[in-house]
Amino acid sequence: MTNVEKRLKESKSQFVEKIADNMHAFGVSETIGRVLGIIYMNREPMTLDQLSEATGMSKMRMSQVVREMIELNIAKKVFRKGVRKDLIQVEDDYYQTFISLFTSNWQRAVTKSRSFERKLQKDLETIELDDSLSKEVIEEKKELDWETKEWSDYYDWINRLIEFFESGEIFEHVPINERGNKNDK
Repeated sequence: MTNVEKRLKESKSQFVEKIADNMHAFGVSETIGRVLGIIYMNREPMTLDQLSEATGMSKMRMSQVVREMIELNIAKKVFRKGVRKDLIQVEDDYYQTFISLFTSNWQRAVTKSRSFERKLQKDLETIELDDSLSKEVIEEKKELDWETKEWSDYYDWINRLIEFFESGEIFEHVPINERGNKNDK
């Protein structure tokens, strides 16, 4: 390997580590970021075996990481004729990866909060049925009802924000700087 090839390989490795670091800043594990970067820099889908070898992780751990990436909507399994093993492909559009990461995290928060909201509503309805409530308890319940409505409105807003990002409408308000196709070198 020539000196230039070594430097190029090291630059790619640094790029992968920067992707891992960025993923951590977005609330995603560096491991997921590193695997994302490795597949991205490979420019081709990779098998679990290839990923295990590239990262030094066991195939079982790699399978868990890939499953997480698929759940985050930043990777998918693809089929290629003649290849019997699953191939893992990542989104090569940074903007779409960003949207997928953020919206999947926000969607999880909304789902958990909606579940909490339903439980809280049932508890409040049960309290309301009690005929022996004092004025103070009735007032506290009203405050909690109001707070729950605010909570619900907030998570409705987050859902609309998710739709704003996922629909691509965000780019009408914050346009992407177009550099042309990366194959037009």
